[in-house]
Amino acid sequence: MNAESLAVSASINIGLALLILTLFSVLRKQPSNAPIYYARLLSQHHQISFDNRFFGFRRLIPSVAWIRRALHVTEDEILDTCGLDVLIFIRLFKFGINFFLVCSVVGLLVLVPLNYIAGDGQPSRRSHSMDAFTISNIRKGSNWLWVHCSCLYFVSCYGLYLLYKEYDNILLMRIHQLHNLRHQPNQFTVLVREIPLCDEHKARDCSVDHFFSKYHPHSYQSYQILYDGKSLEKLLSQAKSMRRKIESLGHHSLTEKNNRNSPLSEALKNDAEIEELKEMLQELAERIKHTQSKEVLQEKELPVAFVTFKSRWGAALAAQSQQISNPLLWITEMAPEPRDVLWSNLAIPFRYLPLYKFGVYVSASLLTIFFAVPVTAVQGIAKFERLKKWFPPAIAVQLIPGLRSIVTGYLPSVILSGFIYVVPFAMIGMARLAGYISRSTKDIKACNMVFYFLVGNVFFLSLLSGSLLDQIGESFSHPRDIPGRLASAASAQADFFMTYILTNGLSGFSLEVLQPGLLIWDAMKSNTWDRGKKKQPYLYSLPYYRVIPSVALCILIGTVYAVVSPLLLPFLVAYFCLGYIVFINQTQDVYITTYETCGQYWPYIHHYVLIAIVIMQITMIGLFGLKLKPAASFATIPLLVFTIFFNEYCKARFLPMFNHCSVKDARDRDEYDEKTDLMEANLQNAIDAYCPPCLRPLDLEDMESSRLQPLISPR
Repeated sequence: MNAESLAVSASINIGLALLILTLFSVLRKQPSNAPIYYARLLSQHHQISFDNRFFGFRRLIPSVAWIRRALHVTEDEILDTCGLDVLIFIRLFKFGINFFLVCSVVGLLVLVPLNYIAGDGQPSRRSHSMDAFTISNIRKGSNWLWVHCSCLYFVSCYGLYLLYKEYDNILLMRIHQLHNLRHQPNQFTVLVREIPLCDEHKARDCSVDHFFSKYHPHSYQSYQILYDGKSLEKLLSQAKSMRRKIESLGHHSLTEKNNRNSPLSEALKNDAEIEELKEMLQELAERIKHTQSKEVLQEKELPVAFVTFKSRWGAALAAQSQQISNPLLWITEMAPEPRDVLWSNLAIPFRYLPLYKFGVYVSASLLTIFFAVPVTAVQGIAKFERLKKWFPPAIAVQLIPGLRSIVTGYLPSVILSGFIYVVPFAMIGMARLAGYISRSTKDIKACNMVFYFLVGNVFFLSLLSGSLLDQIGESFSHPRDIPGRLASAASAQADFFMTYILTNGLSGFSLEVLQPGLLIWDAMKSNTWDRGKKKQPYLYSLPYYRVIPSVALCILIGTVYAVVSPLLLPFLVAYFCLGYIVFINQTQDVYITTYETCGQYWPYIHHYVLIAIVIMQITMIGLFGLKLKPAASFATIPLLVFTIFFNEYCKARFLPMFNHCSVKDARDRDEYDEKTDLMEANLQNAIDAYCPPCLRPLDLEDMESSRLQPLISPR
């Protein structure tokens, strides 16, 4: 790609981003769009004020007030209102800004002038290629390559320093957050699976009580056995549907009675139908009550229970110890918080879970292989000379001035981003089938699968299909040449990844804040089946599984190209700045917090960044070899070894605290509750928290939603 194609891509993306952000700044001022742009605030019953003066003229003027507001939100505010998981997500963008801002200064002030001046560069300059500013412009065997080696050491060490500092800070915040969330019932509760039948009563509920009363006599409090509630869930779903229908008919009946022009017979007909539905609902409630009786439920027992302990200390000891000599029975782990539990997956037998997960991994692998087709096609478009060879009619593109720059500079990244958009949704669907017991675990595993998919397809396959399509077989037959081939491919594909980051960041983040899908859906509902009805906020949780892998991929691309092609780094700084502002706005106004893991995402993010640094170092080892500078390649090997040892140290120093609860911290929190007289209240909350949804009493009272205060008020 030449400089003209890159300029065209940048111009289109910047123009689209400015247009979309301007449109968003206007649409967010319209009261009708509040359920989309203020969903979180509305769910918390905050009043949203809109300016109605001057006939609403000010609501039609674009503004940057939302950007100023996002920049003034502090980390403490994010932690208090959204939780540590959201704060870690936001700190990922701050990490990218801090890392690539320093790398940009080094790259633009040192490497870019060096690459242009120290190399012969004449072919690159004549063709207006960006290669004149990359390491590929340096002569083979040049001693200037030691400057690149020094910059590689600096970038690696600075990245590792930021990672260590971040890991240490997040661990301290995790400990502090767990102390602040002492009221959470999961700190007292242990999930027990594969419970055997009681030899005497042939039941599992008494087996739980006998076992923990005997082997944990001083800390055991109570238990909640789980049941197969599929039939109950169907009955409850029918009852809820019937109640909604009664409410709707009651609303219509009241409206018709107040309307003098409406015939009274219609209201009487609705009243008669309401009475009939109420009788059916009462019968359904009796069936539900009978199904929830102990005699019926005992036949549907599952080998799963939530066991509550009198202290966090007792729960931690029970969860982190093996209960009997057979490790496949009485399997214990700390329970997820109640709102995080996937109740249906607890019915899956534990011994079948490896098969479920194997099926998911096979499906994800097949999707990855299938995705090679569009990636290869995209790279064929990006390489116009190869495109003309494969598809001769493409020569016609050259007849229209400027069209070739759009086709090769902008179109490939748009097509690739379009294909990638569906991948996270496919992966989260697969993760739902893997049998994970909590939403957080499901999201984290989906996040992992999406990241490796993007690394394999978007990064490595783009390199191979874009630069080494004719040499893939040789790469597999000569594995020792892989670093060199990777280096050659990375050097040739820098311009493509620049356009990808522009499209993924400028257009992607601006579309994220605009929410065009919800706007279209809301317009359809408001003008058809939901006309005249009160709008409800569109509540969704933050899509970690979709955003974190995409951001981590951009960190990988930027890290690999930090020394190879530093001109890419300013684009990344802009990418992370825009992402930071957009997602501050989204987490404060739009997305709700559906669970809190107290930072469980960070070890995975740390791992993603480490992978990026390792790939950068391997690439540079191969690149120094291609440049006939083996001494620089050998000098990079100790840095690679140090990075691997650094990762092992972090796993030993920090990771255990994310997987286990220390006995000391648990006991300290217990003592604090005892001093403040909160122990009894927190324990009672834990005892009542894990009642399965199918056993909760059915509320047959009418919901008086019409009497609620309006959530939106004009100013």
